[in-house]
Amino acid sequence: MSLEHPHILVVDDEPQITRVLRTSLSAQGYDIRVANEGEAALDITRDWVPDLVITDLMMPGMDGVELCRRLRATSPVPIIVLSVKGEERTKVKALDAGADDYVTKPFGMSELLARVRAHVRRIPSVQPKPAGVIEVGDFRVDVGAHQLTVRGHEVRLTPKEFELIVHFASHAGRILTHRALLAAVWGANSIEQPEYLRVFIGQLRKKIEPDASNPRYILTEPWVGYRFEPGD
Repeated sequence: MSLEHPHILVVDDEPQITRVLRTSLSAQGYDIRVANEGEAALDITRDWVPDLVITDLMMPGMDGVELCRRLRATSPVPIIVLSVKGEERTKVKALDAGADDYVTKPFGMSELLARVRAHVRRIPSVQPKPAGVIEVGDFRVDVGAHQLTVRGHEVRLTPKEFELIVHFASHAGRILTHRALLAAVWGANSIEQPEYLRVFIGQLRKKIEPDASNPRYILTEPWVGYRFEPGD
């Protein structure tokens, strides 16, 4: 990552949106490039590596879903999609295609800037270490030893619960759809069986949350999936 001036690529076909985002993000010290559709965005990434991509969903030519899919095929770059009310299905498709987060239009700039800061801050911190250990926030996951430590205390998990927390810890801060979680942990044949997920999320919350009725780590994104916030 370009630590001094993180690179952010903004992709939107509305000039007013790109103008506002360029001005606001540049004022925060980010290095900004702008594209008005997906193909142009991919052209930019061939010579300029972004640390974060913010993209609209509905654009002429290549839409935001396909752009997410194309970017994710070659890069782990965080992607925030901009959606409007009524685009729920498209938003979920984008998240399944690899997007990390979404902000609904019209949005407050303070909200978007907070999301941007969170993703930029997290880029180097959620990568697995060479020994197979993931350390993020309050969590230490030793994949090889099959061991989870939360706030310094070991937590015993079943094999599936452990697979779930490994996936969450590896994608901290990202919104993970029901379909993506089911496919990652239970396999592609389970994507239409969300009851698996509800049961295991409930069990996992009881073991890792200070208060399972008011979760702070595994947050529900209504109608979409879950987001893992590991703490600072």
